[in-house]
Amino acid sequence: MAKTISIDYPEHLANSMRMNKDDFGRQIKESALVKLFEIGKVSSGTAAKVLEMSRIEFLELLNKYKVGFLNVDDLEEDLNNA
Repeated sequence: MAKTISIDYPEHLANSMRMNKDDFGRQIKESALVKLFEIGKVSSGTAAKVLEMSRIEFLELLNKYKVGFLNVDDLEEDLNNA
């Protein structure tokens, strides 16, 4: 069951980005899920599913936002345990 989140924003914000309402909404949804992934609150698979894209497409989207998909701390731990 899907839930809806409403966000109030001034109309000029979307206009200044040269976006219509639907594109602006998609941008907000994308950026929120990228940030939630970045801070470790959702997995790449979950974010991809919510955005209705493949996991690979989501990982490629991370590049647009300059967010890495490898956790350096996890890599260091794996190397130390190897």
